[in-house]
Amino acid sequence: MSLRSRKELPSRLAANLPLFRANLCPLTFLDVPEQAYSRATLGVYELTRVELLRDLNVWAYERSTQEYLALKQNLAEPAHLRLAWRDLIKSTICEIILHAENEPLAHIRRTVARHVPEHEQPSVQALIVEELRRLHEGVPARYGLRPSEYAA
Repeated sequence: MSLRSRKELPSRLAANLPLFRANLCPLTFLDVPEQAYSRATLGVYELTRVELLRDLNVWAYERSTQEYLALKQNLAEPAHLRLAWRDLIKSTICEIILHAENEPLAHIRRTVARHVPEHEQPSVQALIVEELRRLHEGVPARYGLRPSEYAA
C-alpha cells in the first residue's frame, strides 16, 4: 500500500459510513486505475468539472457492489451452536489441555451434561471434539493458553 493510499484510507472508510447505515454495499477503489482516479480528481480541482469523477465513482460503486454480493453469497452462515456455546467450548478445551491426565471424552460429556440442554448435547460434544482435532501449536492463544501450556 502506498503512502498516498494509507493517508486516504480513513477518509475512504468514513465515506462508507452512510452506506453502512443505509444497509448498502461499501465502496472500494481496489480495481480503479490510478491514472483514471488522478485525472478525475484533477478535473475537479483544475477545471471544476465533476462529471469524470462522478462517472468514475458510479463505475467503482457498481463494480464494488457486484464483488461484495458475490463474496457475501460465498460466505457460510455462522454455526448457531458454535456461537451459542463458544465460551463453553473454549473453556472445555482449555481444561482438557491444562489437565491432560483426565480422560478428554469423559470430561467433555460431564461438562456438556451440566451446561447444555439435552437435545443439543450430542451436537455440542461433536463441536468440542472437532475443535480438539483441529488444535495445533498456532492457536493456543485462542483458548487462553500459553504455548508452554499447550506444549506440555
